[in-house]
Amino acid sequence: MFNLVHDPTTLHVAWQRVVTNQGARSAGSDGLTATMIAEDIGVSWFLNDLREQLKTGTFRAQPVRERKIPKPGGSGKLRRLGIPTIADRVVQAAVKIVLEPIFEADFLPVSYGFRPKRRAHDAIAEIQMFGSQGYRWVLDADIEACFDRIDHTALMGRVRDRIKDKRVLRLVKGFLKAGILSELGDHQETYTGTPQGGILSPVLANVALSVLDEYFHAPWQTGGKMSTNMRRTRRRWKGLPNWRIIRYADDFVVLTNGSKDHLVELREEIHEVLSPMGLVLSEAKTQIVHMSTGFEFLGFHIQWAKKQGTQDTWHVYTFIAPRAIASVKQKIRDLTRATSQQSLKDTVIRLNRITRGWSNYFQHAVAKHTFRHVQHVMWWRIVRWQRVQHRWKWQDVRRWLTDHTGRWHPISADGITLYNLAEVPIRRYRYRGNKIPAPF
Repeated sequence: MFNLVHDPTTLHVAWQRVVTNQGARSAGSDGLTATMIAEDIGVSWFLNDLREQLKTGTFRAQPVRERKIPKPGGSGKLRRLGIPTIADRVVQAAVKIVLEPIFEADFLPVSYGFRPKRRAHDAIAEIQMFGSQGYRWVLDADIEACFDRIDHTALMGRVRDRIKDKRVLRLVKGFLKAGILSELGDHQETYTGTPQGGILSPVLANVALSVLDEYFHAPWQTGGKMSTNMRRTRRRWKGLPNWRIIRYADDFVVLTNGSKDHLVELREEIHEVLSPMGLVLSEAKTQIVHMSTGFEFLGFHIQWAKKQGTQDTWHVYTFIAPRAIASVKQKIRDLTRATSQQSLKDTVIRLNRITRGWSNYFQHAVAKHTFRHVQHVMWWRIVRWQRVQHRWKWQDVRRWLTDHTGRWHPISADGITLYNLAEVPIRRYRYRGNKIPAPF
């Protein structure tokens, strides 16, 4: 609590993070935005008043504003987000600055989601590495409504194990119990869960889900039954499995060099570990598969397959998952509909943002042919849209996209050139393991 009320820079840093990461225009249940505070109230006065409330203990978390967005994949299901007020976001960001270094010291290396210096590609690289070492049976697990179901009592118990300042604990509990202002304007109490959309929620979710990491990674710790290569080899000689958990937020996989039956037993153990936290596995989305069949994780399709052109050389490959390809193609279609009245320049700018970010994420996969395919789809969508808009014939398209020598050139508008996915280089992402730098 010392940093929150006595260090004047903490709330200022928190304010900058809120404005940068959350945007200045999103409003919570009180209707205030960061832009309104900066223009009408004054940032300094706002932060000083907030610090005084924290000092005197009069600060109270406000209900989060409910907003429902479609889940990816075209399932038609909705994901419920909770948007805190600006004041709550700033305090949550400040509390995160204080708590994150403490819990990072305890978090295990098998967890990658919402942690500094770590990314989804590290989780994929670890799966690829262990898959190449014989861990071929996979429990692909999904926790049902994780953020909505975390038990507050169990979560606060884990927080209290590391945090003794009662004022900080009171703030954390206040954010958990703040309630929800529904889209219809009704106030709903929150008895479980931590709202998606809150700055502090990812840290709290990792605290809750670290029970999984601790249970399944314990054998890998010093002195554990899987802590050395020799011990793992001896277990295999005896017909016993070794396993490895890789978790990214509430998505995780358990790999084993044993059999499918071993994973069935581990799945039951997972139920027992998650139960005290109020969590259960989704029966519909949890599956046991062999890597030769392949599975999807974090947008990638991971599969053990034979190398093309060889007789018996097999590797674990990462491809772009079909749902991720379908998602980006849908975004391209939405921006290039024949009825679109947006200018070509604005459309190219928006397409560039989408495809550049998408390719940066997937450039470590076996994706060259996929990038070319998506580029081909995007090019034709723009050409057809422009033909409808201008009532062009094919000769007009050639006149637009070729120079005086008849050579084709990229689509561009007012100096903005369409990003070329086909030219994105494919780079292998190296497994970093213990080389991931400590963030604090």
